[in-house]
Amino acid sequence: MDYKKSLEDLEKLLIELREENKKIPILVEGDKDIEALNRLEIPGKIISVNAGMSLTDFCDRIANKYNKIIILTDWDRRGGQICHTIIKNLEGRVNCDTNYRKIIAKNSMIRTVEGLPSWIEKLKEKV
Repeated sequence: MDYKKSLEDLEKLLIELREENKKIPILVEGDKDIEALNRLEIPGKIISVNAGMSLTDFCDRIANKYNKIIILTDWDRRGGQICHTIIKNLEGRVNCDTNYRKIIAKNSMIRTVEGLPSWIEKLKEKV
């Protein structure tokens, strides 16, 4: 793995994500993910999918409030399923951006959003 390139790509991605998040909310799985993104200075609205309601009801609520979202679920099986279910439930109602999720998966060896800050620190140490 090219640590220098991965770090550069992730830092560039974070700059773009910070800018986009000023207008577009990010959906994550839980509170620890919100804390991790806050540590990375993501400035805007971050919404936890684990809000004590069914995913269908959650998606209906999202569809009533937003026309675009960024999905940033974990890169494990459960995170993939949640991402897929959200996209399916919001199809034709909300534009779902999964590009950040894909780029982070490509440039890291982590499985969770909450692991992102420590992964970036590890890359900085190696570079």
